[in-house]
Amino acid sequence: MTDPGDLDPASAAMPHDDAVLLISGSDLSSTRPLRDRQVPALVLSDGPHGLAMNLPDWAGKVPATCFPAPTALAATWDADLVQRVARAIGAEARAAGAHVLLGPSINVKRSPLGGRGFEYYAEDPMLAGRVGEAFVRGVQSAGVAACVKHFAVNSQETDRMRVSAEVSPRALREIYLAAFEHIVRTANPALLMASYNRVNGEYAAQNRLLLTTILRGEWGFDGAVISDWGAVDDPVAAVAAGLDLEMPGPAEGSRAAVRAALDTGDLDADDVLRAAGRVARAARTWATTKIEPTGVDHAAHHALAREVAAGSFALLRNDGTLPLAPDGGRVLVVGALARSPRIQGGGSSAVEPICVDDWIGALGEASTREVTFEPGYSVDGPTVVEQDELRRGAVALAEAADDVVVVVGPDTESEGFDRSTIELPADQLTLVRALRSANPRTVVVLNNGGAIEVGGWHEDVAAILDCWLPGQAGGAALADVLFGHVNPSGKLTETMPLTVRDTPTYLGFPGTGGHAFHGEGVFVGYRGYDAAERPVGFPFGHGLSYTTFAYSDAQADLLDGGGVDVAFTIRNSGDRDGAEVWQIYIEPAPGPVAKPPRTLATFGKVRLAAGEERRIEALVDRRAFARWDEREEGWVVDEGTYGIAVGSSSRDLRIGADVFVPGSGPSRRLDERSTLREWLADARRRRALLDEVTAADPTGTSAAFLESETILTMIGDMPVKRLFGDPAIALNADVLDRVRTLDD
Repeated sequence: MTDPGDLDPASAAMPHDDAVLLISGSDLSSTRPLRDRQVPALVLSDGPHGLAMNLPDWAGKVPATCFPAPTALAATWDADLVQRVARAIGAEARAAGAHVLLGPSINVKRSPLGGRGFEYYAEDPMLAGRVGEAFVRGVQSAGVAACVKHFAVNSQETDRMRVSAEVSPRALREIYLAAFEHIVRTANPALLMASYNRVNGEYAAQNRLLLTTILRGEWGFDGAVISDWGAVDDPVAAVAAGLDLEMPGPAEGSRAAVRAALDTGDLDADDVLRAAGRVARAARTWATTKIEPTGVDHAAHHALAREVAAGSFALLRNDGTLPLAPDGGRVLVVGALARSPRIQGGGSSAVEPICVDDWIGALGEASTREVTFEPGYSVDGPTVVEQDELRRGAVALAEAADDVVVVVGPDTESEGFDRSTIELPADQLTLVRALRSANPRTVVVLNNGGAIEVGGWHEDVAAILDCWLPGQAGGAALADVLFGHVNPSGKLTETMPLTVRDTPTYLGFPGTGGHAFHGEGVFVGYRGYDAAERPVGFPFGHGLSYTTFAYSDAQADLLDGGGVDVAFTIRNSGDRDGAEVWQIYIEPAPGPVAKPPRTLATFGKVRLAAGEERRIEALVDRRAFARWDEREEGWVVDEGTYGIAVGSSSRDLRIGADVFVPGSGPSRRLDERSTLREWLADARRRRALLDEVTAADPTGTSAAFLESETILTMIGDMPVKRLFGDPAIALNADVLDRVRTLDD
């Protein structure tokens, strides 16, 4: 039995045959109705950045607003804006007759080589959780159920249907489950999707630790858990582990297997009834009457898509060339991607857009300047000679232009396969260097879904603007930012490395032999770069503005509940109105395990007029100071002084303060076979042990011996029993017994 709680009366009374029908889908995109039990069918549609609903017989997709890709939504660092987008997507879903939107996708970006990185939010779980929370709230406020995915540790496409993500309990909790936990606890999502992959050897869709012990037992999730499409390996084991709905249908073989297991007693009937009850409850709650499409204001949604795209663009470098002057002189736009931009990634999330901006036309309409276009390269497989001719043509025009804007990016990013490289195509790199030599006012616009390797060229150009996969309104948004009608305020949600070889997962991604060993542990993304003190192209959280912001007067105060109140002042010190994403990082106190030098604790976005200043107050929850202790099997706060660092990116921390945070205290009982390091790891145990040793040896020699880092390095991993009788240490069983009273 997976759920210790009692069955609700309606589920308990359901005939087993009806229950078995409910726990697998009817077809590719809907559940099975039971009309005599007042259970309607649920219609499900993909949609992490726009409705991706298939037409009948899969003859294309329903036209919908194509908002920026999820990685771009997160790059706004603006929960309110993301919630507005999600509500608009929910409205379009409801109008089209969908009851469940399969999104948000919140998996951590473990490696920039991950093929589905454009669909995920960030390399940091706190940021992914906050953005995902906003998305769930927005979708469900429109009367459509959100389905959070892909649970869990689903960070690659290589061998995705069976690969086993081998991950430590600590990394699992701190990195890969944290965003899911946050959303479950704060946003009450209606559904959650189990992923294809295995986690430490067990398929996610039949993983009792994930689906029952953690998700329901610890976090209190009371919604329905569905499988990714075709993710169920053993339907009987899946139901027993806590899966409620297998998709897609009709899954006749699975139904037969479950029915047979019920008959033989190999499957507890209560598990089937609970699963069916959850599916029935979701259907009765969310399967509403279809609303006519005339209720959707597509023009307003296009305007919103333009707003969010402009708000996501990250200005990575600028020598003053941007913004471009609105009049006078010629602007040369170069790049095949400017004519045929990539507005979204490939795969199940792809949207059939209502319309798509003409990027060249939008740039021409945004100013009175002469805007001309030259392809510069081709993405249609030209010969070397043809590429050379295209490049020479662009360079010749660049020499006579006042400003050059070149749009570059990867050929493709899609679900189903990982990226083979994060370098720009060689022809594009050669073009960028040639244009820069011809015209120093060369601006590079990146059209990408994931991180790009920037070493060797990023310091040579006048400006770099990352516009991601910006959705259908990307052209107008690009014009808004390039010509200064909108001040850029996007920030990176993943580090831009100098080279892929610098990434913390370089040697372990995507794994071999059906196993993806997450050997970097908790040192994912900026955590790993910072721990190794490795230089990067552009750090996590980075993004410039056309104005400047000054930080001052940081203060950190411990609250009664164990959290910390942080206050500081931000001033717009430039001459343009703008928005700044402030970020608060925690620098850890010493403890018994290695920790990242800093971790994102919270953030916010503030809009300030030129010269305006504002006092910001933010709460850092006590959980932000905790680590998962594998021995204690729980969250532990190491007592000590923590740094509170405030700034504009993970490597641009302007101000800070220190705060002493009490520890959570020991909960695991130690004995004579525990090591000296384990006895000294907890601050309260350490003080008690030193007090006892000092009382037994008033000279202080024993205490000094135990406090010596050199001595601890030598004998810290010895069981304390081996130290009994050592004349240098007044340590014995009686001393340990008195210290052990802390555990009682």
